[in-house]
Amino acid sequence: MAARSEEMARVSAREGSPWTGMWAVVWKEMADNLTSVRMSILETLTVLTAIGTVYSAAQNLRSSGRDPFLFLRLFTTGREPLPAFVGFLGFLVPLIAIALAFDAINGEFNRRTISRLLSQPIYRDALLLGKFLAGLFTLALVLSTIWLIIVGLGIVTLGVPPSGEEVARLLWFLLVVIFYGGIWLSVATLFSILFRQPATAALASIAVWLFFAIFWGMIADLLTQVLAPVRVGYLEEIVRQVRLNLALSRISPNTLYVDAVLALLNPNIRSLGLVLPVQLEGAILGTPLPLDQSVLLIWPHITGLIAATILIFALGYVLFQRREIRA
Repeated sequence: MAARSEEMARVSAREGSPWTGMWAVVWKEMADNLTSVRMSILETLTVLTAIGTVYSAAQNLRSSGRDPFLFLRLFTTGREPLPAFVGFLGFLVPLIAIALAFDAINGEFNRRTISRLLSQPIYRDALLLGKFLAGLFTLALVLSTIWLIIVGLGIVTLGVPPSGEEVARLLWFLLVVIFYGGIWLSVATLFSILFRQPATAALASIAVWLFFAIFWGMIADLLTQVLAPVRVGYLEEIVRQVRLNLALSRISPNTLYVDAVLALLNPNIRSLGLVLPVQLEGAILGTPLPLDQSVLLIWPHITGLIAATILIFALGYVLFQRREIRA
């Protein structure tokens, strides 16, 4: 009788919300992520990189004149042989995101624990979303820690605190980096569903990242020349070609990340596209844009990063729902 009542309780629990047990998955996966050896290696590499780039940038900024946005330049100034920190993030964030999710689902299949997990009052919805949120929260925690380290080192090395607008811009910058990492997290999760072997999923994720980071710019240039050639040299032809090239290049998450970061950390940037001389009439050049205008400028980029993350995750969700799971 007791066993029957327990079984009825389990059935009723599974008939409730499809997100039952999701937060248990989130906390368990976060604990595993933060204590894994691969994450310790990546975190150590990222922290050392942050310290090195900030120290190099601070050495350059000490000798520069007075700058109202000195703290922002700490993130964008490099010194040979080290590039700026934002450049390092564009390289390291995808690797961290892929390392967090390339074996999220196929690892459960290989350990033969997937059927045991789903036999509990946990739906597939809760399992998949819980693993994705755990990776996203882990990534956000790591990036926030590095952000605080850089700000602290900047205060010590530069000897001045950041202004209120600088802190606000840096917070928006942190959000953009997290959204950028969310795309590669969803890509790695998708390949973890598609491929049974974690090594194959990791290689496929890295291949997609390298494709957009290295090759997509060249492909966009070739497509632009084919789809919108300049035959006579009229201004309309040139403008059409440039705008098409910008639209094609912004398919890449790397381009969206770079444009958004530049607009946030350099308030003097007033446009991210083609600007005609007619559009400059009446503009006060050299005046930094306020924060709300900079955010308005990059809002399509932020929307694109979030939309791409949701679409890729939705594709993985559909594939995972249709996948056969045997005991």
